[in-house]
Amino acid sequence: MDGELGDFLRSRRARIRPEEVGLPSYGRRRVPGLRREEVAQLAGVSVDYYVRLEQGRGAGGPSRTKSGGVSDAVLDAIARVLRLDGAEREYLRAVARPRRRAAAGPAGPGVRPGVRLILDGMDRNPAYVLDHRMTVLAWNALADAVLGFDGTGPEERSLPRRTFLDPASRDLYPDWTAIAEQTVAHLRLQAGHHPGDAALGELVGELTRASEDFRRLWADHLVKPCDHGVKRLRHPVAGLLTLPYETLTVPSAPDQTIVAYAPEPGSETAERLALLGSWATSHSA
Repeated sequence: MDGELGDFLRSRRARIRPEEVGLPSYGRRRVPGLRREEVAQLAGVSVDYYVRLEQGRGAGGPSRTKSGGVSDAVLDAIARVLRLDGAEREYLRAVARPRRRAAAGPAGPGVRPGVRLILDGMDRNPAYVLDHRMTVLAWNALADAVLGFDGTGPEERSLPRRTFLDPASRDLYPDWTAIAEQTVAHLRLQAGHHPGDAALGELVGELTRASEDFRRLWADHLVKPCDHGVKRLRHPVAGLLTLPYETLTVPSAPDQTIVAYAPEPGSETAERLALLGSWATSHSA
């Protein structure tokens, strides 16, 4: 994933029309959006500085921090010019000033027993724990009844692999296109925060080779966390489930996230989940 900063900046300046930032739009342009010289002018940095930043050749000079990274002032100015949202600003900082974390193994750290007890106590809510690679590490009985985690290996519990490599996912998710975009946007955000994660890089490479949809979405440089929202699932037993979800970071393991589906009490989905839980219990007995 070398060249991530330059690719991201190029993709974002291509979205901005000159007239949107008060520049004349006359003249033939070889590429859409703003030129590098225009971004530098609007951000208040030298053209050479911005070019070096976008080309990944380092950006020396007074706009660097004491630790050698690009300063907050420069990144904020570029973010303003490129009209980045909060998630995109966070990603820009991560790839402009990468922090090497301790390399995690392919399976990542284990889930604490206390976290597993929390999952099991959520008997009306399907819930599971994700790592930063979007692999499911632990789950409760109702999540297994909904998504089928028991008896699977880490690769089969990889949500990106399920989404893009398992044809059944298009039947499971009526809104598959939106789910695919969310998955890629969250995975790219995580990749920005874990630049030295070989397993994450291998996952991106595998999906890029195997899935045209993933390859196209990854090239769009979508960046967005999946921290809450609503998913619709078409379950073979329970039927259509409309599942609002919330996420919680595990403080003692910041790369682990609890994902909990929380349908409105008394809703049709809540009633279907209750029946599904009873059905799953009777079939596992």
